[in-house]
Amino acid sequence: MSYAEVYQSWKDDPEAFWMEAAGAIDWDTPPSRALDDGAAPFHRWFTDARVNTCYNAVDRHVAAGHGDRVAIIHDSPMTGSVSKMTYAELQNRTALLAAALTAKGVETGDRVIIYMPMVPEALVAMLACTRIGAIHSVVFGGFAAHELAVRIDDAKPRAILAASCGLEPGRVVAYKPLIDGALEQAAHAVDFTIILQRPQHPCALTPGRDLDWNAVQEGLEPAPCVPVPGDHPAYILYTSGTTGAPKGVVRDTAGHLVALHWTMRNVYNVAPGEVFWAASDVGWVVGHSYICYAPLIAGNTTVVFEGKPVGTPDAGTFWRVIQDHEVRSFFTAPTAFRAIKREDPTGALIKDYDISSLRALYLAGERADPDTVHWAQRTMGVPVYDHWWQTESGWPMVANPAGIEALPVKVGSPTKPMPGYDIRVLGEDGTELPAGTLGAIAVKLPLPPGTLPTLWQAEERFRKSYLSTFPGYYETGDAGLIDEDGYLYIMARTDDVINVAGHRLSTGAMEEVLANHPDVAECAVIGVTDPLKGQLPMGFVCTNKGTTRPEAEIAADCVRMVRDSIGPVAAFKLVAVVNRLPKTRSGKILRRTMVAIADGSDFRMPATIDDPAILDEIRDRIRPLGYGGTALEEPAPPRT
Repeated sequence: MSYAEVYQSWKDDPEAFWMEAAGAIDWDTPPSRALDDGAAPFHRWFTDARVNTCYNAVDRHVAAGHGDRVAIIHDSPMTGSVSKMTYAELQNRTALLAAALTAKGVETGDRVIIYMPMVPEALVAMLACTRIGAIHSVVFGGFAAHELAVRIDDAKPRAILAASCGLEPGRVVAYKPLIDGALEQAAHAVDFTIILQRPQHPCALTPGRDLDWNAVQEGLEPAPCVPVPGDHPAYILYTSGTTGAPKGVVRDTAGHLVALHWTMRNVYNVAPGEVFWAASDVGWVVGHSYICYAPLIAGNTTVVFEGKPVGTPDAGTFWRVIQDHEVRSFFTAPTAFRAIKREDPTGALIKDYDISSLRALYLAGERADPDTVHWAQRTMGVPVYDHWWQTESGWPMVANPAGIEALPVKVGSPTKPMPGYDIRVLGEDGTELPAGTLGAIAVKLPLPPGTLPTLWQAEERFRKSYLSTFPGYYETGDAGLIDEDGYLYIMARTDDVINVAGHRLSTGAMEEVLANHPDVAECAVIGVTDPLKGQLPMGFVCTNKGTTRPEAEIAADCVRMVRDSIGPVAAFKLVAVVNRLPKTRSGKILRRTMVAIADGSDFRMPATIDDPAILDEIRDRIRPLGYGGTALEEPAPPRT
């Protein structure tokens, strides 16, 4: 069947479509129906089924005779080591850790926080929780103590599973002091912690609370899988909220299994036994869906990579991993490729490696600007597919379904909606806009299986955050357009569409222009407050390694290019050349924080920021433009 036929089959009979997809899952009690809309607009999927996530991700492959297949490859440039774990080994290690949790009193429905670096034990911890029906909440290893405490108080976990440290280029991050600090701040008290001692930085254990990872499992019988109802929460993943309080995105068990399994063949085009690599972190949704769960549910080999795209040791590390492990499908963020391109503009390092195993590169997490896509296509010689989804969706909303039919690539578009997603572009009054018109991107309810059914213990906040702006729709918070061929273009977050003298303009469109400059490796455009025009665009550009042209010339080029491409209506005249852009640890540019700095507004230091020192450079670089004072310090010079 073609993509159009598959998508139409879903539209014609969503119930039959998802029940057929559910046939790929091993159920303890099969579902009699897919959608439960009895509490609409709060929809649930496969509610009368009983099923276990860990069984579907691990045990069933062993039972089918694939116990000797490699489940996890751990590749760590940080330690100079590579290890492999088979499905049979993963089953044993998961069952023993689950037994340790059970022996300490953790039961179905209890919460467990996981605070770990990129090691195989992070996946073992996640699977051990789902094995006994405990609800895990992974917090990015190294998060500040206060942020960890906030999540402890919201989730109220029985236990914390952690490592003694994480490894970053040039430094070791000790986790134990952060855990201790968080537990001191939190009102909720955990019963115990289990600590994986890493040889790079072992830690002292607190008697009566902290337990050693290996010792706590000794002498136990492996725990069996516990079936849970289809709508039982598999995990809670906290994402940033506009109020500063994190939002606990809930992922239900059955819909999660069905949707993720469907994507591995149909979107990522991999078969059981093939190697899939998502270069992300277990602390983010990509790590949940496509490092841990989806590859294992589908019987693939997943790569757990502890390193960076550059600096571990160089900009060729991605090519080395693809070559060494015969990766078939590779998924990462555009920002990783911009970092590689900045260090190795001509792509010279790839000539030292054989990446012929690779079928395609998938990009998500930030807008994939055309310049980065073209560079990746030229350098790698494989199809490059942008695709779009969110923490809330849990799997791709819009993609190129290469496993069904590789659609023509339109650079700048993540292609077309996947089954389950009826995507519309709406005006401020909620009316659907014609093709080619910029507006708010929304998804007609119900959302498909695998998406968030609610927020953890915050149903009203879920309604207000996602369902209230456009009744009958899920509000994505992104802005874009759909062209005449049905291709979606994500242009910006809704609040990044700026109003310049009454003209609604996309900052993403300006970024595309800047990215075409031969000296520009990476860029961002924000809207800053202007007393005359309402808002003005301000560009930030990072130059390629080895660039010798004066910054003033590059800035002038950028102004001219935007004015030539978009027109004088953009009023684009503010450009700052910076060494780095402020980002989260997952690679997303902190545009809201940059706006706050430029506008002189109070702002809260983002918990996810990779390096807070970058904000000082941003402030210093925009002050000569007449911006950059904050309410926390002296005012900026007067604007001219």
